[in-house]
Amino acid sequence: MNILIRDILALLPEGVETCSVYICDDKIASTTTEPEGFKPDKTIEGNGKMLIPGLVNAHTHASMTVLRNCADDLLFNDWLFGRIMPLEEKLTAEDCYWAMKLAVMEMLRCGTTAFVDMYYFMDALAEATCETGIRAVLSRGLIGSSEDKAAGDARIKEALDSITNWKGRDTLSFMFAPHAPYTCDEGFQREIAQEAKRQNLAINTHLAESLAEIETIREKYHCTPVELYEQTGLLSENTLAAHCVHLTDNDIKILARTGICVVTNPVSNLKLANGIAPVPKMLKAGVKVALGTDGAASNNTLNMFRELAMLTLIHKGVNHDATAISAHEGLMIATKNGALAIGRSDLGEITPGNTADLAILSLDHPNMQPINNPVSALAYSANGSEVETVIVNGCILMENKEFLTIDAEKVISEVTKICERIGTK
Repeated sequence: MNILIRDILALLPEGVETCSVYICDDKIASTTTEPEGFKPDKTIEGNGKMLIPGLVNAHTHASMTVLRNCADDLLFNDWLFGRIMPLEEKLTAEDCYWAMKLAVMEMLRCGTTAFVDMYYFMDALAEATCETGIRAVLSRGLIGSSEDKAAGDARIKEALDSITNWKGRDTLSFMFAPHAPYTCDEGFQREIAQEAKRQNLAINTHLAESLAEIETIREKYHCTPVELYEQTGLLSENTLAAHCVHLTDNDIKILARTGICVVTNPVSNLKLANGIAPVPKMLKAGVKVALGTDGAASNNTLNMFRELAMLTLIHKGVNHDATAISAHEGLMIATKNGALAIGRSDLGEITPGNTADLAILSLDHPNMQPINNPVSALAYSANGSEVETVIVNGCILMENKEFLTIDAEKVISEVTKICERIGTK
């Protein structure tokens, strides 16, 4: 399908300017002149609108949408072990299928075109994401220890089987996901690291999220979680590590040296009282940083504009430095850095040759006027409600706020039934 987005204010690598964007099949063909022989199958008028690269939610647990607003104002261990995990044990593959679709609806509505997920029932999640058309990187959460090696090995096999079942889809890829240092013992971490290398799979994990985690790992292994992961081989340029809130100076040096990408989740970290990740310090040390929402049980939304605003504001306040993370830096973290984190250098920028993962915002909102500085407006004024149209892999998934690949009424009906059954109310 050829799409012409005509005369739109666009966030280009060289700056914001009004131009026409030509999309041929799944690629951006031009942002300047009409390609030879180009005939649009669809024309979108850009007057009063803004085009941005799709946002990349680099860490979430999408199916936890069914657990939204049911485990709030609790201490971290009470939240996780006392409330969330018991509810998760009641979830079926079909439950996660519908919960995933609800998550995709929310992410599309807020301009997210790609996300990295860690959860269970990967076959059901793969089916849901492929049906919606969003770009997804799926990973089955892996928990294991030497005390029950068979269970850990079974989870690895389950993950590999799902990857085999679904490989080859344009908008779907996979990672290996050791859940966290406190749920995977040293031997299981080494096993996952070795298997990931054999399978050429990147790693998706939680790391240094809470003080309880730091204390647990220090007591058991006499090192920090980051140091433990380095010893077991889980840290490399193909690793995504969510949170990284509690870091020593040596930890930050290790993160920079190994080339991993840290995915900061400011809203979740605040809500669960885990703290604030030292993002400016990591960036200064050369650590790669992307942005994620975490799941709806610990954030309550999957809104990357909310996350972007928090990212660009909170570090100014805690560091007493209004230049700590600028609007431009925040946008790069939410787009280009996220794309690089999932191994896609062809995403995250509106430039010829890149894959067309894009979002169109209406500027006809009081909070977006006057549009004096479009970059500042995206970071500090937008809230996600401005998103009208979303394109993934050259396909329009949402147009004028209407989903083209999802029966929204059906999804909400099914999710309501799930919540009634598992007792979230």
